Amino acid sequence: MLGEQIKTLRLIRNLSQIELAKYLGVSKQSVSNWENNNIQPSVDLLVKIACYFGCSTDFLLELDNTRHVIEVTNLTAQQISHIQQLVKDFESLNQQLNTQDKVL
Repeated sequence: MLGEQIKTLRLIRNLSQIELAKYLGVSKQSVSNWENNNIQPSVDLLVKIACYFGCSTDFLLELDNTRHVIEVTNLTAQQISHIQQLVKDFESLNQQLNTQDKVL
């Protein structure tokens, strides 16, 4: 659920509810209510949350379960580039393996 996604992403970044609330311009109680699935954030806040955590709104709403979050906040641009290249290499390898499986 959305609340669990927000909480998980917040904890991955070692943020308190207060810190996240301050960034989003809402109260700590709002963040708590979202995480406990008592209320839902507005569409505008949902977009702001997605931008903050570097994910899609579909990911937050669990409509896109094929994507995973990798925390890169403390990495340099060069390190992030290396990670992106690794992902591309793995995708290419998977395509090759899938092609070989179809031949067999």
